[in-house]
Parts: sequence; structure tokens; C-alpha cells
Amino acid sequence: MIEDCTINIRLDASVGEISPNIFGHFIEHLGRCIYPGIWVGPNSKVSDEYGFRRDTVSALKSISAPVIRWPGGCFADYYHWEDGVGPRESRPRRINVWWKGEESNEFGTDEFIQLCKIVGSEPYICVNVGSGSPEEALAWLEYCNLSGNTKYANMRINNGHLEPYNIKFWGVGNESWGCGGNFDPVYYAWEYRRFATFMKRVDPTIKLIACGHITRDWNYRFLENLRDYIHLIDYLSIHYYFRNGQRYGGDINFTDDQYYNLLYDIQHLEYQIQQAIHVIDFFSEGRKDIGLIVDEWGVWHPQATVDTGLYQQNTLRDALLAASILNLFIKYCSKVKMANIAQAVNVLQGVCLTEGDKTVLTPTYYVFRMYKSHMNNYALCVESDSPIIWSEEKELAQSKIKLKPLKALDVSASLSSDKKCLIVTVVNQSLDKDYSAKICTNVNAKFLECTFESLNANDVRAYNDFVSKETVKTKEEKFSVNRSSFEFTFEKHSVNKLIFKLD
Repeated sequence: MIEDCTINIRLDASVGEISPNIFGHFIEHLGRCIYPGIWVGPNSKVSDEYGFRRDTVSALKSISAPVIRWPGGCFADYYHWEDGVGPRESRPRRINVWWKGEESNEFGTDEFIQLCKIVGSEPYICVNVGSGSPEEALAWLEYCNLSGNTKYANMRINNGHLEPYNIKFWGVGNESWGCGGNFDPVYYAWEYRRFATFMKRVDPTIKLIACGHITRDWNYRFLENLRDYIHLIDYLSIHYYFRNGQRYGGDINFTDDQYYNLLYDIQHLEYQIQQAIHVIDFFSEGRKDIGLIVDEWGVWHPQATVDTGLYQQNTLRDALLAASILNLFIKYCSKVKMANIAQAVNVLQGVCLTEGDKTVLTPTYYVFRMYKSHMNNYALCVESDSPIIWSEEKELAQSKIKLKPLKALDVSASLSSDKKCLIVTVVNQSLDKDYSAKICTNVNAKFLECTFESLNANDVRAYNDFVSKETVKTKEEKFSVNRSSFEFTFEKHSVNKLIFKLD
């Protein structure tokens, strides 16, 4: 059964420019993410000349990964960067406090920057606040960004890297309210001010990211204690994981109700984004434009434990979640300036999985490959109407605001800077119905031709593995339109992208 819907795109109403960085990624020394998901050493049969897995690098390049966050995560606040530079055979082995096992330090700062250069990504480094010091952070900054005859600039040069790396993004700690030191917001504000004062002094061009939170009044109390030093903050970050096995089920085995619960609860993330933006604007309005970063996000299934290296399978359901969340970031792109899915390889909602010399691309990978078409475009206001497919009598405890019923179609749209190309991404979240939607604009524009790409499979529980690598994949077709409105049918549980050339 096909039911009718409408998608009205306002070509004259831009939400803001879509930063490529909202399609960012995150890697941590956790499980099999770095070793062997990224780094296998130059002598491996699957490595390039630098020691990176060729297939992983290829995957990240093909989705135009714009920014990569490293080294954590919880790992960051126990990581001492000097352990990971210089001859690899001389680097000390350390315990991995949070994720068990040992850390070889084969993959360090220089390797990370080389990876970013090959992929074409902007590096984002998170400094150690929990067990580190401003002195250590400044030394790291000097090593990466400064030239001249100084100790750590010379150390970089002696390690074979003559030119400064000029790293722009620096996070001051990670989850300082938890594994980053269990600080309260007032104490973290003092620590942040201390680190930021010196880091900005050494390199005023860098952008600093402060740790925000999604519980109680952390963001308010933190910013209140920095209200006279708001110039030291460029971004506030929050983390959000969909982590509730009882409500969402497992990575592969879940009920239809649990499927809908997961997509329905995206509204919790939207609420946290709204609250963070409200607090940021309250303390910074008229003084400084502070952006919001969601630098860890994704679904965390019960199968992902410390003992399994936070490994989980990724199904079509996870891809639908990722697409709807990217639609959400596009909606708030005027304030959300970066987001980093956790994590790129072998951990949580990865875009690829590795096993020996084999690599498989997950359904989430295909979403990122589809959505890169939005990068640097202008997000547009979209008015869409489709049937309700899921609803609960449920309230957010923090606000007593009822969640809205879940509609079948979740839509975002963007316009290229030359106004000749319209990108429309549509997620049909229904498990059992195809929906036909009339797509039109509010101005006298004509669709000339369309390229259509869709991600789907026979079952929403389908996934790609090392035996069947293309169970979930995209299909593409092109056709002429030559009219001012267009009707298209979106299959059940699918992610869709339409690229229209406009008159």
C-alpha cells in the first residue's frame, strides 16, 4: 500500500551554511579501532607505505571524512603525547586505563596527522586535562603548531616533520564530568580557564572546544563561571549515545517496537541540542559566536562491552538512525558546527569493520557517502507532511514536554551556492509501508533532471559481514523531470537522496 505525502521546500528560506564538519568522525585507542583497524605497520600486506590499512583509508577518503577527532574519548585524559612520538621501537608501552590491555604507542601524533593528510581530513586533538597539565598541553601545541628554535618545535623537526602541522581544533579534556576526571562544572571551569589562557596565548589562531554535558545544570554552571572569560571558548561540546538495551534491543535482534523506540527517541537528542544552544546564547549573545559540537554520537548496543572492545554489528536500522540524525544536524546547522560519529572503525557505529585482511563497509558508511553531497550547501526550510507511524504517551523528565509522534518521512534539503543544484534526503522510517510524496518548491523553479540514490535491504535487520558484503547497499538511477513539481515513491525502511538540477 502506498500513501500520499507532501514535501514543500522553501528555496528562499535558508537555515544556514552546512559545515562539512557535521559529517565528522572519531577514533580512539579502544578495542580494534586503531590497532588493527587503522594502523597495521608498514610491513603488513594490507598496509600502505605509511603503515595504515589501505582499505580503511580508502573508505574514509570515499566519504570525504572532513574532520577526525583523536585520541579520545576516555583514553585522552590518560594519554601523554610524548609517549607517541620519536622512533617507534623506543616508545614506551603503557597500560590502557579505561579500555584494558596495553598501549604500544605505535600510533601517535605524527601518524595521526599523516592519516589526516592522506584522507583529506582536518585533525581535532583532545588534550589531557584529567591526568595532565597546562604545561603538557602547551608542549603538545608547540610540537604541532610552532616553528623556530624551541625545544618541541625542534623535536618535531628531528622526527622528520619540518613544517608545523597548524592544527586548528583542540579539545580541552574529554567528558570532564565523568571519565575525564569526575569534575564538577565549577572546578572544570577553573581548569578550562587555566588551560585555555595559556593555549590561546601560545597560538591565538586555534579553536578551543570545552566539555559540555546533557544532565542537570552542567552547561549553565560551567558557562556562568566563565562569563567574564567567554572569549576563551570557541565551541561547547556534548555527547549523546542511544544506549538502552531494554528499550532498543540488541544490535541484530530487536522487535518492531524496539525499532520504532530508537528512531522516536532522536527527539531526546534534539532536546539536548536545543537546551545547549539556549545556554550558549544566554551567556555569549552579543559577545561571541560560540558553536555547538556533538563530538561523540551514535547507537551503543548491549553487545558492545569493554570485553568485546565495544564491537557491535551494524544493521540497516543503524543506518536509518544515522541518516535521521544527520538530517537533525542539518536542521540546526546555524549552531551545530561539528559532529563526530563514534567510532570510525570496529567500535560502536563504525563505517567499516575489519577482520584480518578483510574489510566490510557498514550500512552507516553508505549514509555518510550519500550525505556528503550536502557539504558546504545552504540548508533550506522544509515543510513535510506524512502519516504518523509511532507514538507514546511519554514526557521528557527534564522539561515535562511531550515527545511528538513519529512521522513516516524525515526530510532535509540543501541548495548549492550557485543555486543550480538541490539536494533532498528522505528517510522512510516505516517498517511496512512505501510512501509516495509530491516534492515542490515555494518559488517558480523547474526541476530539469534528477539523480536518485537509495539505501535499502529486504529486512531492516540486514547487515553486511565478511561473507556477504553487499546485503545492504545503494542503488542509483537518473531521469529527466522538466517540471515544477515531482512525485516519487520511497520504499519502506530506506534512506534516499535526490539531486535535482534546477532551471
